[in-house]
Amino acid sequence: MTEEELNTLRNRKFYKAEQEAGFVESHPKTTAQQQDPAYQLAFRDTDFLLREELRPVRFQLELLKAEMLLEEADIGSTLVIYGSARIPAPEKAEAALATATTPERKAVVERLVAKSKYYEEARKLARYASTCGVVEDGKRQFVVCSGGGPSIMEAANRGADDVGVDSVGLNIVLPHEQAPNPYVTPHLSFQFHYFALRKMHFLMRARAVAVFPGGFGTFDEFFELLTLIQTGKMKPIPVLLFGADYWNKVIDFEAIADEGVINHEDLKLFTPVETAEEAWREIMRFYDLDCAQP
Repeated sequence: MTEEELNTLRNRKFYKAEQEAGFVESHPKTTAQQQDPAYQLAFRDTDFLLREELRPVRFQLELLKAEMLLEEADIGSTLVIYGSARIPAPEKAEAALATATTPERKAVVERLVAKSKYYEEARKLARYASTCGVVEDGKRQFVVCSGGGPSIMEAANRGADDVGVDSVGLNIVLPHEQAPNPYVTPHLSFQFHYFALRKMHFLMRARAVAVFPGGFGTFDEFFELLTLIQTGKMKPIPVLLFGADYWNKVIDFEAIADEGVINHEDLKLFTPVETAEEAWREIMRFYDLDCAQP
């Protein structure tokens, strides 16, 4: 069979959805039937897609969109970086202190500013992973992935941007205005409606996770990760916990184990670290890789 004959067999016999949608848009809507929402193509009918009954479809769309685009971008695995949206970058520390109008607020802001060192560590860790450039089966490994927002998340994407390498941002719609930080690679910047689907995407490709000081969101992501590994739903990966002073102050891990609700062995699911160098060495050791720090 000739190539021309094969191409004839391969040709689509039906129009693509985008072509059909184009036909609809090119036709004048002159009748009452054509103007009624019921006549809209279902996949073009936003009001229909937003109905309560369509929630399972929206779940599927949020799962598929990011998955397909990450696959097309040849991203095989990620280094996920969790952390606060409130810790200022070192160069913004003075401006942050200026916002404090009461002694109480000043004390809080001073504690946040003291954590700005973790902004630099997150940025440095992202540079290490991005510079390493591990590629397996044509897929990029340890691509930096953050929540796409400010502070520690910004530092992660910024570190990759420092060395001209792509990074992922998984943002979430919130009642107050939130935009992706400017360092996320635009075609890898995603926005989610469902926290559950966002957290799923964080871990589907995660080959290592760095957890920096943070609030409820960071706690949620960190403990879900530990639960998945503890219960065997997810294979062990390096979980690097930055900032022993902070974490030991806000969570008494030993007490949880002493109470018997977890095993003391479970405390080995994560590794306390203070610097990007420590974290990167642990990742390299875990995977038996040889990729020096830049």
